[in-house]
Amino acid sequence: MKIPLLLFILLPFAEIVILLEAAERMGAVPTIGLVLLTAFVGINLLKRQGLNTLLRFQDRLRSGQLPAQEIVEGMLVAFAGALLLAPGFITDTVGVLLLTPGIRGAIARRILRSGTFFVSGGSFHAQSGFGAGGPFGQRPDPFGRGEEGEIIDGEFRKESDPRTALPDDAEKK
Repeated sequence: MKIPLLLFILLPFAEIVILLEAAERMGAVPTIGLVLLTAFVGINLLKRQGLNTLLRFQDRLRSGQLPAQEIVEGMLVAFAGALLLAPGFITDTVGVLLLTPGIRGAIARRILRSGTFFVSGGSFHAQSGFGAGGPFGQRPDPFGRGEEGEIIDGEFRKESDPRTALPDDAEKK
């Protein structure tokens, strides 16, 4: 069984156990208040950190650099926001940790170094580094032509339909 699926199944049970234990020790109203407080603090932190990441992304683009670190950090900020929306102390703790710039930056650097990105139950392997044929390098022609390939520009009309005259035909009349 894959780890994300296992977490998806077990995490709600763990959250419920912790919430019930907290409610038993503190009472139901303080527990609900604490969950709401952590969500409120987390959402405000999410706004601030998301905006900071966006501004760094724009600065890197303006300076002509690839904002790979900021892209991964932006995805981590979005994931943290989703965790903060889920009620519970475990998800709120992980969400706030992901919003901490030092921790998020270290995780983003590790993801970039590994070249592996997890996408909804699967993984995507990306080649790290930019050499010839990289993301912005020359790509082979999908139609199998070489660099001397010929591109023909033209227009199309149905000969059986006289109403579809080309602009040049209208000027000749």
